[in-house]
Amino acid sequence: MESEAVTVSKEFLEKLLDVEKLKYCYECGICTASCPIVELVPRHYHPRSLLQRIPQNLEGILTQDELWLCAWCYRCYKRCPQGLRLPEIFLSVRSLAAEQGYLRGLEKALEIIKREIPLPAVCCWVCFHPERAKVDRQMIVSVLEPEEERETPPVPKTHGEKIAIIGSGPAGLTAAYELIKKGYLVTVFESMPEPGGMLRKCIPEYRLPKTVLDTEIKRIKKLGVEIRTNVTVGKDLTIDDILQRDYKAIFIATGAHKSRKLGVEGEGLKGVLHALDFLRDVNLGKKVKLGDRIAVLGGGNVAIDAARTALRLRSKEVNILYRRSREEMPANPWEVKEAESEGVKIQFLVAPKRILGKDGQVAAVECIRMRLGEPDESGRRRPIPIEGSEFTADLDAVILAIGEAPDLSFLPKGMEVAEENTITVNPFTMETSLAGIFAGGDAVSGPATVIEAIVAGKRAAVSIDRYLKGGN
Repeated sequence: MESEAVTVSKEFLEKLLDVEKLKYCYECGICTASCPIVELVPRHYHPRSLLQRIPQNLEGILTQDELWLCAWCYRCYKRCPQGLRLPEIFLSVRSLAAEQGYLRGLEKALEIIKREIPLPAVCCWVCFHPERAKVDRQMIVSVLEPEEERETPPVPKTHGEKIAIIGSGPAGLTAAYELIKKGYLVTVFESMPEPGGMLRKCIPEYRLPKTVLDTEIKRIKKLGVEIRTNVTVGKDLTIDDILQRDYKAIFIATGAHKSRKLGVEGEGLKGVLHALDFLRDVNLGKKVKLGDRIAVLGGGNVAIDAARTALRLRSKEVNILYRRSREEMPANPWEVKEAESEGVKIQFLVAPKRILGKDGQVAAVECIRMRLGEPDESGRRRPIPIEGSEFTADLDAVILAIGEAPDLSFLPKGMEVAEENTITVNPFTMETSLAGIFAGGDAVSGPATVIEAIVAGKRAAVSIDRYLKGGN
């Protein structure tokens, strides 16, 4: 059996080298420098080294926990000078490992995730995706469940300082978890009726079952974290109010929940929905009627989630309209692939000019075809309209997913804000321009991945601890 595995591995390796051109890797280290998992578990994961060792010792790689720790954020691919799709290369090797029964590495990886990440099951569902290698999901659950079911006693308070966290998304929950373990008194303020932030509000049920999220939040609360829901900072109380209540540090982790406007004629028609509002209503169990023909405007992960959710609401035809090409599309490439396999159609190099209505209801969208010019400030090639290429598509609803931004209206005067409407922080300490107030996650970076928000929460907890001990 062992010799048969070696033969299969060599055939697989030859195919992998031909398809992915591993021999052209510069070994520049950009993939490792870009990777959030390297910051979370530096002793366990090194993508450049892993990639380098695949041609040298594939048999040995099949048994390694490192193989299963890629979180599919694609930051390595987006920054790689050779455009190597490391997540998909690693998936090919994972699939071979699963096919031949080498799953001890996955079990060890899940143990690392449980130990190092405060939301392990959530991250397995929305980041690590071991099931993409055709691993039985029950096996994954069996490794994670004991941690979820175990009674978690409160952590003794060894510090008298109180810390306030604004927002209970992945960054806020991570910071709360890390700080409560250090012995601080931690209170999380959340504007929604239930904690979870974007995890609850906008990630669809098919990607993240809310029972999984509830279990993980319950465990964090058992450690001693206090979560106050239905409290909107800026409305029910201000940051100054929090400081006056003797909180010695504040971490702002409010995310990017504000939908950007399209700015075209017809945006106010009935049947024009903002993607975040649409996803929130579906997650809350509200009845959402879309109709048969749906257009989703945008090319990010939220656009993909909205399109796949529309299909699950039994819309017959769902089209994503994106003004650039597939190469410039910011959505996770694997999520795009899954959406297309489910029946979502994507029209590239298309931009809306106006939304047409009948009796106040969406009836169609008028679009214009685009061509790509020189790169703009984002590094992507600028879309340029092609004169005379207009066309019209009949529709029942339009979902706008053209970007999200933080709502910073609650910030106190004097706090520095960047031109992109994100909070400016010291990149090393994550402290804002006001002493004792820190910020992280999407409110600082703009929309990013769950794993990146978790990294921000961990980093903030370390900085807050140093600040309160006089080390900042």
